[in-house]
Amino acid sequence: MDAPADTLRMTMSDIASLAQVQRPVVSMWRKRSAGTDSPFPMPVAVEQGLEVFDAGHVAGWLVATGRGNNPEAADDVAAFARMPSPTAGQQPGGRPNFDGLTALLTLKAITGTTLGRMDSHDLMDAADECDPDDLFIYSELAALGSALPSMADFADRLADSAYNPAEAFERLLADRFRSGLKEHADTALTDSAIDLVAAAAVELAVALGSDPVFVDSSSSSDLLLEVIRQFGDSGHLNIVTANDDGGAARLVRRRLRVHGVHDAKVVEEDGDGFIVQGTAVHVAQYPSPSEPGMDAAGILSAVERIVLQMDDEQRAVIIAPARVLSDAPLPPLATELRSGLLRSGRVRAIVRLPQGLLRSKPREAQALWVLGPSFADVEIADKWTMVADLSTRRLTEDVAQDLISDIVASMSELPTVRAHSFRFARLVRTRQLLAGPGSLVAVPRPSSSTNADKQRPDIADALVRIDELVRRLNNAKPQGQLHVAASPDEQTTTLLPDTVKNLLAAGQLSYVKGNRLQDADFAASAGIRVIGSAELIEPHSVPPRHIDLLHFAATYPSGRLTEPGDVVFCTSPRPAARVDVEGGAVVVFPARVLRIDDGDPGGLVPDVVAADINRTAPADKDWRKWQLRRTPDTQRQPLQNALAELQHEQQEARLRLDQLEELATLITDGVAGGSLTLTDPISNHAAAPTEGTH
Repeated sequence: MDAPADTLRMTMSDIASLAQVQRPVVSMWRKRSAGTDSPFPMPVAVEQGLEVFDAGHVAGWLVATGRGNNPEAADDVAAFARMPSPTAGQQPGGRPNFDGLTALLTLKAITGTTLGRMDSHDLMDAADECDPDDLFIYSELAALGSALPSMADFADRLADSAYNPAEAFERLLADRFRSGLKEHADTALTDSAIDLVAAAAVELAVALGSDPVFVDSSSSSDLLLEVIRQFGDSGHLNIVTANDDGGAARLVRRRLRVHGVHDAKVVEEDGDGFIVQGTAVHVAQYPSPSEPGMDAAGILSAVERIVLQMDDEQRAVIIAPARVLSDAPLPPLATELRSGLLRSGRVRAIVRLPQGLLRSKPREAQALWVLGPSFADVEIADKWTMVADLSTRRLTEDVAQDLISDIVASMSELPTVRAHSFRFARLVRTRQLLAGPGSLVAVPRPSSSTNADKQRPDIADALVRIDELVRRLNNAKPQGQLHVAASPDEQTTTLLPDTVKNLLAAGQLSYVKGNRLQDADFAASAGIRVIGSAELIEPHSVPPRHIDLLHFAATYPSGRLTEPGDVVFCTSPRPAARVDVEGGAVVVFPARVLRIDDGDPGGLVPDVVAADINRTAPADKDWRKWQLRRTPDTQRQPLQNALAELQHEQQEARLRLDQLEELATLITDGVAGGSLTLTDPISNHAAAPTEGTH
């Protein structure tokens, strides 16, 4: 069962990816084709307990039988195959082969030549010419030894299958979880986390002006590449990478070169630290691919290296475990390091993020630190930090954009910060963060004590919060105008209502059962949203429920999540419904889902369906007979846009009520406790305000 050394190999999962089918389909093909004129190819080896197949035989079988959903399977096969047989003593697809293959793809991108036509000597000469200082490819190619020519041929085939060397490089890196790249697999972030960090860095750079410099402080090429992608054609940008000869740092430089970034520099070292001159935005992830085993003290020490060389013209966006950046308790050394960093005044924002952003540890929450100017002229007692807790939110596009807006605002001086309408963040005195024993992003509860001496330390914070609330309430956005006119011909624009039963039979609606869960599965905060009858009957008063996604998937393998636009409804204790705009929630029986077909909606609009259910008579429990109104195709999108705007205004109104309640509480506690004084605005025109009043 041994294959030639240069044979490309594929596992059953690789074959499924190539054919664009689910993994069980390949097993079915293999079983059903046995004994026919076109049997499934036999495995050629067993590697690490997995059967592997000759990639050429597999591609030929797919073409001959017409199986799968990829008509270009024969051309694409190299992009889904395993690397050629390893160099001596190495596992298939091991680190030397990965480094060597990515180096060859980089060399191919730089030279634009067919590498398979070159012998080892010519390949090494080309590498020496492209990388005379051995910063990214020369050592990797030398390590391949006698396997260099065969790997070069494979690099050509891989680039052809993926259409270009850069795409082939990205496919190899996307395969990090099976390629023995433990340090990269252990630190891989999800796309939403990468997008958030990169977008924040780009917005901070734009606010700084001039040609931005982005500094890769941790050899996290995912973040740096996304920064480059998002910055796009906005102007010239400069890239600075870590001055490190380790595998992760060299991979960053290869990845930049394969994507056409030619002028990246390395940071200048200065003893135990480094130096970056001028305006710059640092982007870092810890633990980093170069040091995946960093503990809390190691992470904070790495952040300290960034802070020590910063001036007020530099910014930094750092993502790391929340247990280090925002949570408590920490070991003594880490606590001392974190306190010192907070005292520096450069930690402008602390944001606790939701779970699920680190692929290898989906239950470990991450957090952001955003570093900026220290405002040296502000007294230590008056320094502030912006904090936000997004641990119970999903990083949807609107959430990310509003958070980034808050982050950019946090770089300004206090009067400008107060003028910004924060959605998620709040200002906290830095001394309050240092004094508190708990989470840095926890919202402190107003003191109920009437002891004036105990309340005195919180007077400044109460005044800041009162100013912020008054500004928000006074600057409420006016409601937009709706342009409505009588229909020119009602007879031609009206669709008759129809029953749920008929709409289900026509395929314009589908029905999804609710999940039967145990009460013990629910959590108050962390996890994905839960929608049940209680959330439908009293959507604004019942406390939110959540469930851990991994626990849900493991305990309820046939469980279902909502999709954006699903109408969640119940019949008891009365008919009630709401539209799940975001999707990704767990619906708990007896709540259920009606899903509108995107391709053939039959005039159904989710909000109209929910409204029809909500006005159904309490005794009418036969949901299949419910009548649902339908909207002409020309009016469906305008109606959805108008309803979305009105729903936003409703949410703003609820937020305004919450702010009025909080303002009333702050004033009541302050005045009744003797720490605040209300002044007469009319008499103030005639007399100057007394010190300490508000």
